[in-house]
Amino acid sequence: MAQLSNQLLEQIVEDSLPYASDGEVRPVIPMYDDTKKDVLGVTVWTGEEYFHAGRTDLYVPMQSTAKIVTLMLALNDFGKKRVFDMVGMEPMGDFFNSIGQLERHQTEKPFNPMINAGAIATAALIKGGSVEERFERFMEFIRQITGNPDLVMSEEIYEAEKSNGARNRALAYFMQSTGAMIMAPEEALDLYFRTNAVMMCTEDFARVGHFMANEGRDPETNIRLISPEHLRTVKSIMLTSGMYNSSGQFAVEAGFPLKSGVSGAIIGAVPGRMGIGVIGPAIDAKGNSTAGGALVKSLSNELDLNMFGVIEHEL
Repeated sequence: MAQLSNQLLEQIVEDSLPYASDGEVRPVIPMYDDTKKDVLGVTVWTGEEYFHAGRTDLYVPMQSTAKIVTLMLALNDFGKKRVFDMVGMEPMGDFFNSIGQLERHQTEKPFNPMINAGAIATAALIKGGSVEERFERFMEFIRQITGNPDLVMSEEIYEAEKSNGARNRALAYFMQSTGAMIMAPEEALDLYFRTNAVMMCTEDFARVGHFMANEGRDPETNIRLISPEHLRTVKSIMLTSGMYNSSGQFAVEAGFPLKSGVSGAIIGAVPGRMGIGVIGPAIDAKGNSTAGGALVKSLSNELDLNMFGVIEHEL
């Protein structure tokens, strides 16, 4: 087994970067164009030491990585039973923004909180008297668990989310017709769009991963902010559904909870060991960073991170 170091990460970034050619940058995200295609960066946070390689200074929108934070808040606010009365916890074979699964499977609720429909329904479960109050709670929580008080939402990306949100609106209004929404669709959508537009770098993503790997403890006070049951629920759903339609492949080849976003961000939580933050804007058709995915698999192999068992390396 290799030892974690900046040199190891630099080698893995170099080996993984060619996989960016297999993906495409999502042009609907402001600031994203082909100049971002060959970008790759990673930060690993062990709780005692940071390790970095590649482009770690780039700030990108959370996009779907925000779904795990939304789910943690909803579970804290309403508990497991109430949340999963509104959204399922099963993997789904369709794409993350699928409308068809809601009607074709004759289900009254989305399959899980990691797809867009499920995340919109989950966002509606965050307590607050207004969208602004709910979003401020989201921001307070994400700033606390990253230890970064300067995190902000990009107004430009928020506006782009609203402008390109027709499919998400269709999901929200369909769910209203089935009873899977407990608040007005436009309010839930507005909160969802805002969370997607929060800007973070690899270090911030790694800190979220470490928060989950470290039993949900505040990084400054070590006080637990989320119950072990809720944290186990979130990590389990990340493992089965966090990498969209490639979740099974990543469960086998990486073997720890992951969540990706179409900005090319990936959050990894290796229980009891480390948090991993990756940014690689070139994504595949399923919505995952191509170079970032290769990096995560390689890192898991080099450091024996697969929580289902260590493979003995040949001498």
